[in-house]
Parts: sequence; C-alpha cells; structure tokens
Amino acid sequence: MQLPTMPSFSRWGACVPLIAGVAWIGAAAHAGWLAFALAALPGSVLLASGVAAALWPGDPRPLQAGSLAAAVGIGLGLISIAWAGILGGFALAALSGTAFFSVGALSLAQQIPTLDVPPQRRSLSLAGAVAIDEALLGAVVTLALRRSRDGILREGIQALEFFGHQGWLEKPHSYHVAPPPLEQATLRTSRTRGIEFEHLSFESGYEPHAGEPGGERWRGYASCRTAHAWVMRHDSPERPWLMCVHGLQMGWPLADLTVFRARWLHHKLGLNLIFPVLPLHGPRGHGRISGNGFLSEQILDTVHAFAQASWDLRRLISWIRCRGGTRIGIHGISLGGYTAALLASLEDGLACAIPGIPAVDFSGLTWRHAPPQQLQRFEREGLGRAELEQVLRPVAPLALTPKVPKERRYIYGGTADRLVPPDQVHALWRHWDQPTIHWYTGSHVSFMFHAGVRRFIEQALRDAGLVT
Repeated sequence: MQLPTMPSFSRWGACVPLIAGVAWIGAAAHAGWLAFALAALPGSVLLASGVAAALWPGDPRPLQAGSLAAAVGIGLGLISIAWAGILGGFALAALSGTAFFSVGALSLAQQIPTLDVPPQRRSLSLAGAVAIDEALLGAVVTLALRRSRDGILREGIQALEFFGHQGWLEKPHSYHVAPPPLEQATLRTSRTRGIEFEHLSFESGYEPHAGEPGGERWRGYASCRTAHAWVMRHDSPERPWLMCVHGLQMGWPLADLTVFRARWLHHKLGLNLIFPVLPLHGPRGHGRISGNGFLSEQILDTVHAFAQASWDLRRLISWIRCRGGTRIGIHGISLGGYTAALLASLEDGLACAIPGIPAVDFSGLTWRHAPPQQLQRFEREGLGRAELEQVLRPVAPLALTPKVPKERRYIYGGTADRLVPPDQVHALWRHWDQPTIHWYTGSHVSFMFHAGVRRFIEQALRDAGLVT
C-alpha cells in the first residue's frame, strides 16, 4: 500500500498520535488508579508528541518519543483488555498501531534528500520500518539523558592534546600497532538453535599506549582482556574465509549467526566463517546490556574499543593464515560496518571489504541524535563537534586510506535509515573513491529482510573470488 503524498499527509498526520493519546487517557479515566498509571505512559507521550509534531515540524525528537510510546501502547493495549474489555483493548492497540505507522510516515515526510542517494517509493511497510528506527532512537536518547561523571569530557580535551603531541592526528595510521600473530587459541564445540559452531577464545594482549588518557580505566575492564569468536569451518581450512562483524548490542551466537545468515554463507556458498565479538559486547561486556559503554560520553572508551577491535581482528586474521587460509574477506553491519571499514585501512591482503549500513562519523551522529542539553554540556567543556571529531580521528575510517583495492570495496545502505542516515554511508562511498554501492529502500533494522541486499552481498563475494 502506497502512502498519500507527503505534503498532504504531513498536514494531518500529527493528529493521529494526538488522538491516540487522548483515547488512552480518556479510556483509563474511570478505570482505577492502576489502569490510569499504565495508560498515562503511552497516552501522555503520544499526546505530547502529536502536539509537538504539529507545532514544530522537522524536530525529530517528538517522532522518536511518539514511536516509542506507540510501540509500548500496542502491547499495553492488549493488556488493557482486563479493564477496558475486548473491544476497548483492541481499539487502543489498533489506535497505537495506527499512530506508530503515522509517526513513521511523518518521519519520511521530513527526510532531507541526500546527494547521489536514489529517491524512495514511500509505502506503509517503509513507514513501519522507519518507525522502528525512531523508536530505537527514542530509547537511546532516553538513556543518554543520564549524566556522566564529572570531568569525563575534560578527558577528551586531554586526549586531543596528547594525540596531537604524538603525531596521531596528522598521521592517524601511526596510532595503531601491528599485533603479534595468534598461533594458539582455545576452541570448544558449541551449538545454538541447531547451528553447530566452535567457540574460539584467546588472550587479546591489547594495551593502550603508555600515558594515554583513559588507558588505566580501560585496563580495568577485565572481561575485555579475553577475546571471543564464533567459528564455522569446513574440513578444508584453505577454503575462502569471511569475517562477519556484528552491530551494537549483539555479540551473542544466536544473534550474530542469525543476522548474518550463517547457514546460507556456510552451507550454500561454502565459506569458512568467523564471527569476532567486539569489546564490551557479549561475554566481553561489563553491564546488563551488550555493548554498554562502547558509545558513550566516555569518549576514550570508544577510542580504545575500536583500537582493540582492530587489534583483535588482525590477530584472528593471522590465526586463519597460520592454518592455510589465504583468501579472507570482511563484512560488517552498522557498528561492525565501521569496524570493517577501519580494518580495511589497516590490514594488508584482504580479499574484499563489505561495510553494511556503516556509521563512519560518530561526532556527526552525536550532533544529530543527542539531546540539546547533552550537546550544550559538550560545548561548555570545550569538546565541540570539531574537537570530538579530532579525538576520534585515530580510529576514524574517514581519516585513513583503504588498503583494499577499489574494485574489491563494496558498500550498502538504507535510503530511509534513521540510526545511520544515508549521508554517513555516502561519506564513506566518496572517501573510498566511489566503489560499488547498493541502496535499498528501507530503514536500519530492515536490511536483512531485503532480497536485494542478499543478492548484492553474494555478487560481491563472487566478484572478489570468495565464491565460485
């Protein structure tokens, strides 16, 4: 189903979450304090987001809050059957669902076209996919409102001075030390949802530079000292290998092997596979949520995380080569796309690099997604967007020259991506001298449901000689 034209839709679309919010609050007004407390969560936020979207069109924050509240409202609508009756509960869930799609459509109406990115055919399914992105952003922004410890931003200023003194801002490649080859690792057989794999682990050996700001804190993350990877290999280790690097909040076998379609890559395409776990993720995490702390106001943790990620991945590549593997490609998604682009600028001899929906400029993303009060605090501490970009420069793909030949570089991105907007993907494409790129009409989380993405990856692997 195709949506109405965006100009006409944007005039009345903001009324949908507003009406849904009023319905939620009205339905619970005479149902007791507990029901009212439950209804107040989606109701008040939907009402506020609808009013804000109508009064201040173009501001993404009401849409993020509205989509998150609508998603919550769908679930609570079914729960509300207990006090609103079957028809009432389903009506509230349906209104919340309508508001969810409306918020996605409003977000599409506000999207600013990016040069060289193909236009998209807006539809109900695309609006739903965009609304999921907006809801995720709403959750991330809510968590970002928590204040960091005093002085943590000043650490970024110290790092800027330290990096400049070491020459790493001028020559960011020199920040990275070539790791020793990985010859021995522990392997044990494991299984998840019927997929057999080997769990590889080894001592990372990564150390921050002496005197580097944030280094002592990073050394205190004991779980990061042990590196992990999931391995699926055939009897012949000489077969081509594909390194698959996961996104933020992944790093567990079920998620990693499912998102990358491990069965298809391993059994149908005949590849040996290795899925490294990024620092602070999965068994290497130090919080309740996988990836907690990788991207935060503790800027130096982000720098060390990417530095250790590239160190560990290079050691894993040496492990593959020690066992006869010569043709090795890398494919990463989202945060893994950034890591794949970074590795492609540090490691010689890769058969191909396929960054998917890659975030490549975290200073730009911070200034796009972070709440204004957080950005004001950055500015007060002297760590504006330009300074933040410089602090991240030693681990930034856009500051490094790729070593993979242009004909074996491949990129894909979503035209309606809200977490990693198209201009991020476009920036890497330009920096990489405009290699082969595939644009799918979808959001950040919908990439794995697009057949065109799968065909693009398979063709890239064939062109690179990893698949015959």
